[in-house]
Amino acid sequence: MSDALAEAPGRVRPGPEVLLVLGVSLGQSAVYSLLSIADKLTRPQPLGQQTTTINASVTPDRPWLDLGYQLAGMVFPLVPALLALYLLRLTGDRARIGFDLSRPAKDLGWGFAIAAGIGIPGLGLYFAARALGLNTTVQPANLAENWWTIPVLVGLAVMNGVLEEVVIVGYWFTRMTQAGWGVAAVLIGSAVIRGSYHLYQGFGGFVGNLVMGAVFGWFYLRFKRIGPLVAAHIILDLVAFVGYSLIAPYVDWL
Repeated sequence: MSDALAEAPGRVRPGPEVLLVLGVSLGQSAVYSLLSIADKLTRPQPLGQQTTTINASVTPDRPWLDLGYQLAGMVFPLVPALLALYLLRLTGDRARIGFDLSRPAKDLGWGFAIAAGIGIPGLGLYFAARALGLNTTVQPANLAENWWTIPVLVGLAVMNGVLEEVVIVGYWFTRMTQAGWGVAAVLIGSAVIRGSYHLYQGFGGFVGNLVMGAVFGWFYLRFKRIGPLVAAHIILDLVAFVGYSLIAPYVDWL
């Protein structure tokens, strides 16, 4: 394959490709999230009195089947991320996004720092939005108790981190820059999409993830690596999923 042909899909007309990737991944999630918040806002019960359940068991009475559902729910969402990486590889852009194991210790260290900087204010925003009636009560881990519960929650955290940062940062920033978008437009677009597919939680979830998207986007523009962002996202979700499952039974404020 010639260089011109190899570059054509991503460098000449990235728009349709981006729409297709988003259409089978986070763009689709954003549409369903908009429908979800519309549903919640039109219920008789106020938004602040509603509960959003995440990572729930499908067949709690049959643990073996439930495990199958959970594994499928981890594997299939990763396919769009693999597709994005494959498309970036076709145009020679795969290595440029910084998703590799060339500096794991440094990426992990940055991941912890970013997670702390995002997670602590984000938790405060969540409680404030919930108190103001602008957000639902989010229950991030609702799996039945089994030997595989914690490993599955860890797997779900890894899936979320890889999917979101590969698609909405590494892939999005690369392709939209190639499409001729300015830096500000690319950054704002990424942040808005991230906030939109969290709207199902309420407006606090939208604003919190909008800010997170802006911070993550700035970091990527500055350092050109999504490795630390993937690590930070996984750490945030591990705290939310595993921490909630361990603490929630003993407290009444979550």
